[in-house]
Amino acid sequence: MQISALYIYPIKSLGGIAISETQVEERGFQHDRRWVLVDANNRFLSQREHAQMALITVELHEKVLQVHHQKLRVAPLTVPFLPQTTDFQNISIWDDVVPCVRVSDEADAWFSEVLGQGVRLFLQPDESIRIIDQKYATELDHTSMSDGFPILIIGEASIDFLNEKTLESIEIQRFRPNIVFKNNIPHEEDSFGRIQIGNVELEGVKPCARCIMTTINPKTAEKGSEPLKTLVSYRKWNNKILFGENLLVKKPGKISVGDTLEIISKKEAKL
Repeated sequence: MQISALYIYPIKSLGGIAISETQVEERGFQHDRRWVLVDANNRFLSQREHAQMALITVELHEKVLQVHHQKLRVAPLTVPFLPQTTDFQNISIWDDVVPCVRVSDEADAWFSEVLGQGVRLFLQPDESIRIIDQKYATELDHTSMSDGFPILIIGEASIDFLNEKTLESIEIQRFRPNIVFKNNIPHEEDSFGRIQIGNVELEGVKPCARCIMTTINPKTAEKGSEPLKTLVSYRKWNNKILFGENLLVKKPGKISVGDTLEIISKKEAKL
């Protein structure tokens, strides 16, 4: 099996970026979901409640992010890697509270304008540690501002199998994976225990339960019924729809598109 695509999503719930290589850190891919938009109550924003976030794309440059809106005629926003404030606040993400630093007044104004409400942009600094759910991890495992785990992996065979069943073509970007790999067995990733890519070791701990974000077209922000309408017929377990496998980082390092994926150990799949 070979890695066919890698993605990062620097600002949580905004557009993803296809990359050819990345440094895998303890909390996930470098720059992946380290920034987060929050409301007036310091709670994170996502496409679940704000589908228009799908229309905001992000580019990765040497020391900055550049943010664009696909529809509105507004100048791009430049987000430096180093925040321009010392405004530290506790940000709520699901059941966690994570200390973060506000990026800049300029970023707050830009996002508030394009989203039509008062929002602010925060960065999770290196010293801010968010522990992963201890049912699936140890105290040494932590993550960024992801929904709960550092890395998501999906096999090409899984998306191909889905598209054999749907009337409309579903792009794999709907599922926001970090790693995509070439294989022939649909949902083979469900059985991944410990895997190795280059000198990086990862561990599959939990299938990913999917939500309505997968029904939002990333190009138009329009909501539909697919792919959940089809997935519920064959990927439902304990009232959850599963697609992709969540991974922990057990040995950091560098991975690239084209690297070989080796299975060190397997586990029992849910479906």
